[in-house]
Order: sequence, then C-alpha cells, then structure tokens
Amino acid sequence: MHLDHGHDHHGAVSADAHRPDGTRRALRIGLGGPVGSGKTATVAALCRALRDTLSLAVVTNDIYTREDAEFLLRNAVLPPERIQAVETGACPHTAIRDDISANLEAVEELEDTVGPLDLILVESGGDNLTATFSKGLVDAQIFVIDVAGGDDIPRKGGPGVTTADLLVVNKTDLAPHVGSDLDRMARDAAEQRGELPVAFTSLRAENGVAPVVDWVRAQLGAWTA
Repeated sequence: MHLDHGHDHHGAVSADAHRPDGTRRALRIGLGGPVGSGKTATVAALCRALRDTLSLAVVTNDIYTREDAEFLLRNAVLPPERIQAVETGACPHTAIRDDISANLEAVEELEDTVGPLDLILVESGGDNLTATFSKGLVDAQIFVIDVAGGDDIPRKGGPGVTTADLLVVNKTDLAPHVGSDLDRMARDAAEQRGELPVAFTSLRAENGVAPVVDWVRAQLGAWTA
C-alpha cells in the first residue's frame, strides 16, 4: 500500500502500523494534486460518505493559511476537533515528502485526542505532477487531476500520476466545455499506470465520489484484515 516508483502495490504494511498499546493505528491516506484539481472537495465528499460508519479525521496543508481546513469547517463535514491544519511555510511537497514532522505530529495528535480512528486523510497543498507522500507519513496516496487542466496530463506522467495508488480524474462534467477527451485520458492513464486503478469523478453529480469511496473501503478492508 505504500508508494514507490514501480507498480508493485500489494498490501505492504508499514513498520509502525500499531500504536504503543499494540492496537492497529488508523489507516493514513494522502491526497495530492495540482492547485484547483478538487482535492479539498474530494476530501469533503469522502467525509460525508464515510463519517456515519467510520471514525475519521483530516489533516490539511496550506503554505501560509488555513484555507482548506476552514472550507471543511464551514461545510461541517466533520466536528472541528477532527480537522487539523498545517501551515507548511514552504513548497507543499516539502511537508509531505521531505520534512514530514509537522504532518506526523498532527496525525499522531488526532489519534491521541479523538481516537481510536479508522482513517486519517492527509491533504497536500496544491502542487505539481511530482508531488508524492513519504512512506513514513501515509500508507497509500490518491492523486487528483481534473479535465480542465488538459486531457494530456495523464500522458505527461510524473510521479504523482504514474505511482499513486489511485489516480482520480475529477470534474468530468466539464469535459464537453473544455474540449477534453475522457476516453483518451483513460487510455493514456492506463498506459502510464499499468494495473494501478483510475477513477473518473464528477463531484457535482449525486454520489459522484462513489468510485473513490469504494477504493478507500477496499484499502481499509486490507488494512484491518
């Protein structure tokens, strides 16, 4: 379930998968992607879909603000104590890949204060196609792109597109308006990613986040098995 630079993702469990008392800690899933791709909206939709059946929390990352956390709070997707904001003060992927201490502290604090948790979502600040999460921070990564960014994004590749455990192509409802070819994006993504899954979403549609919810539930099933 960890990220690497190949396509071998068959349920590896991190070395620190348990709490000090021996119980299994929460599954940690990172969400990365370019600015405006819909990461925060995807996090919000996941929270609404999962909050009644799972104990979950969120860590957001912004460079100098708490904007993403405040969006989640305004929309009341989770109680305030289940949402932590990290101000990175630097390039977004620095805080999720290079110096993960602030994010790791936020994750562990959530486990201590509102746990036990089933799932923690860690949302990166908006970044480019190279953004990936450290294996020491998350157990699996979702990378979110959107059709308005151009239907050539899957073909361009980059670690986020090619190695994320799930690639989400968001805002499919905009495809006719921006001239993006969804079939082409699907073919290019499959060529870049091999057997790694791709989900197409439109969060404006009823239950439009369902493919991502199903994937998250499958990861949880493997994590707790």
